[in-house]
Amino acid sequence: MTEHLLKILIVGDGNVGKSSFVHRYVSGQFNKTYKMTVGVDFSVKLLHWSDKEKVRLQLWDIAGQERFISMTRIYYKGALGCVVMFDVTSSSSFSSCRHWKEDLDNKAMLPNGDSIPCILVANKCDLAHRAVSADTIDKFSKAHGFITWMETSVKDNKNVGEATRMLVQEILSVQSTMDPIHRPEVRVYPHPDSEFNRSSGGERGCC
Repeated sequence: MTEHLLKILIVGDGNVGKSSFVHRYVSGQFNKTYKMTVGVDFSVKLLHWSDKEKVRLQLWDIAGQERFISMTRIYYKGALGCVVMFDVTSSSSFSSCRHWKEDLDNKAMLPNGDSIPCILVANKCDLAHRAVSADTIDKFSKAHGFITWMETSVKDNKNVGEATRMLVQEILSVQSTMDPIHRPEVRVYPHPDSEFNRSSGGERGCC
């Protein structure tokens, strides 16, 4: 059984739902309690991708507070994909996506020098008030090189798994077209384990 190890970043402003997204995806639960992520948290989820392949996702939840942004180069190292998230009821968090994408393109690159695949996620679509229209999001996504964009609701568990799976599919597709010398290491584990959470440098928060 071949197992791919993929490091995926989750970035965006504070309080847009990044930690809740990761928690929902890994554990299937929604955490109503808000605790600010400090620095970075990371979780791991094992996917049975096919009969011959497993994918181990290492999800890095990057703090959205501006004072941590100087550390992003360290956190981005080795990443193969990214979720850029904003709160669909917050126009400022949407505007910040431009900065996050530029920061990623400058600091996080594939071994062949290309930008890492990114998906744009419009979270909290369960809320009635919308500050950003679908048309505006679509134009922004296409203009800034995202593979696509998707509305999600962590609370209602809408499109959380779908958005992540689409990103993983794109990452694996990109990997398959790369020269073998540029492909990340593929590891084979003799004793596959179940999904688990691990934190590093911070608290698990809801957003």
